[in-house]
Amino acid sequence: MDIFETALPLTNPVLKFLLILVIILFAPIILNKIKIPQLLGLIIAGAVVGPNGINLMERDSGIILSGTAGLLYIMFLAGLEIDLADFKKNSKKSLVFGFYTFIIPMILGILSGYYLLEFSLPTSVLLASMFASHTLIAYPLISKMGVAKNKAVNITVGGTMITDTLALLVLAVIVGMTTGEVNAEFWVRLSISILVFGLIVMLLFPIIGRWFFKRFDDSVSQYIFVLAMVFLGAVLAEMAGIEAIIGAFLSGLALNRLIPHTSPLMNRIEFVGNAIFIPFFLIGVGMLIDYRVFFKDVETIKVATVMIVVATTAKFLAAYITQKTYKFSVDERRLIFGLSNAQAAATLAAVLVGYNIITGETETGEPIRLLSESILNGTILMILFTCTIASFVAQKGAKNIALLESTDTTSDDEENQEKILIPISNIETTDELINLGVTIKSKKNKEGLYALSIVDNNTRDGSADKQARKILSKAAITASATDNLLHELLRYDLNIVNGITSVVKEHKITDLILGLYINKGISESFLGNLTEGILTKCNTTTLIYKPAQPLGTIKRHIIIVPENAEKDIGFPFWLIKVWNIARNSGAKLLFYANNDTLKFIKEVQSKHPIECAFEEFSDWDDFLILARGFQKDDNLIIVLSRKDTPSYHSNMTKIPSYLNKYFKETSYILIYPMQSGITNNSQIDFTNPTFIEPLEKFDEIAKTVAKIFKRK
Repeated sequence: MDIFETALPLTNPVLKFLLILVIILFAPIILNKIKIPQLLGLIIAGAVVGPNGINLMERDSGIILSGTAGLLYIMFLAGLEIDLADFKKNSKKSLVFGFYTFIIPMILGILSGYYLLEFSLPTSVLLASMFASHTLIAYPLISKMGVAKNKAVNITVGGTMITDTLALLVLAVIVGMTTGEVNAEFWVRLSISILVFGLIVMLLFPIIGRWFFKRFDDSVSQYIFVLAMVFLGAVLAEMAGIEAIIGAFLSGLALNRLIPHTSPLMNRIEFVGNAIFIPFFLIGVGMLIDYRVFFKDVETIKVATVMIVVATTAKFLAAYITQKTYKFSVDERRLIFGLSNAQAAATLAAVLVGYNIITGETETGEPIRLLSESILNGTILMILFTCTIASFVAQKGAKNIALLESTDTTSDDEENQEKILIPISNIETTDELINLGVTIKSKKNKEGLYALSIVDNNTRDGSADKQARKILSKAAITASATDNLLHELLRYDLNIVNGITSVVKEHKITDLILGLYINKGISESFLGNLTEGILTKCNTTTLIYKPAQPLGTIKRHIIIVPENAEKDIGFPFWLIKVWNIARNSGAKLLFYANNDTLKFIKEVQSKHPIECAFEEFSDWDDFLILARGFQKDDNLIIVLSRKDTPSYHSNMTKIPSYLNKYFKETSYILIYPMQSGITNNSQIDFTNPTFIEPLEKFDEIAKTVAKIFKRK
């Protein structure tokens, strides 16, 4: 075939794919100049080049396949990025919003269809279910602006699953009633299949995922595995009698804890989705739009106008009532309305199913359809208008919230800026050490990671220098995969301790991560160098990490905190690091400490909810008794202390031998807090927003702590 063939629509696959890439690249850039959101730009571009525009290409099986993948990707990302702690906390709110955003469109839809448009009752009910469902088409836009974890977004995502499921069940019932299949057997079969589907996805998918990620660390294999799980969930949903989008969303929830939000895998998932799959879906939606229906007949205009007005009004009322119920801001209402107003996936599914159902014939032999051609055309126009409105409203709300959060952040102060140093010497543990550094750091701090490789001054072997540079390069690649800049430091020094302590002072390092060999314990020489050298010369929050399994596969982090830990200056700093581990990985935290210490931690947890449990523990002689409760996939975090500080306990010296003997197969992190200044933390209000609101604002916290403790 001649690649320069000019016949339209284009049939050459190379030209078609090139055209789509050009659209994805330039359409958002051009339309953004006139303040049109990126996702709307892709829909408009699809309408222009599609069969109802200049007919450059058809909406063929390739476009449909890629578009379907993009739709499933949007739902999967919504489930994957959701904050499970907030999701659980706000589950009742999601139920309430789900009820509002389903029942209000259903009522208005049935009334308008039956009385205004004079449709039959089954047609009116099916039309109303189309209004009740919605597609999270604006979610990628909101996620890109960094407000995907806002509570309003969380509630809307949860409500989407509820209303879409109910709307699609209405579709199944109406279709069954029309074909005479709704009976007791229908309800039993549907209920059992949905229950089995839910149990398989939510119980088996995490087990399969944890098994896979423990055994395969190849980035390509991990991504393909995730993609396979998304489509497996979608297939299982269809087998259960519900739409594939529900399966994709539940797959995201099931894998949520296994893919840390700061991991390279998460970055790849978001990158490929936003670059390829989601744009294909948006372009495919645009190809459905036919401007000519405006001029076809009065009936189409009437139906389309009623559908657009009723769908938009109903979704706005649901968002408005939710805002008033839970006292959300106007911008949070905009997020809810913007996310829930767009009609696309489930609406298309319903209208196409209804259009293909023949309920009879006219006197002239014309088929009478459950949903007429005017409804089909009206639906296409409704998709265009609702997606347009949703894009602008969601963009405005997300932009205002993002600006508000940025103005709350104090300007960077070099003295208090978070800087994490990771000395590396073993290529096998490099990835996990970098991943830990990315996980514990402030989300907005993209340049605070430092990797250090030390070469002995006395060595004359060039291979040592070459190996050091190789390890640093690997560390930089791992960090860049998470969109973080890693500063590579190669240092020639007399020994490791001198090298680390000098770099800490030169670069004003705030946190230090030291790695242990996976198959080895804490040697006496390592511990001696640590306590006599680094800990006495460096007043940093120091973490010693032995990764027995990937951080993302950890189910629980068991944190053992000594008595009087809250009296150390470094208490809030290491607590923030532990909090970030939980928030970025979704794993549960289990704190063992005495009541006085637990009181402070509980106050933080009440203001910044994550999945936490608390157990009283005060006798370090009983340390080994705690080990009996350890489970597979637990990570042990022990907060230790330097000598001559209030939180020091003589039994801490036994911890390394315990770890070497009883925890060889367990991942663990030892934390030595900053302890240069000692005071009484009981005067600090840990629930005060200026102290720890939000946790990511390290600079603000550091300044506040410095003032409180008058740290030199």
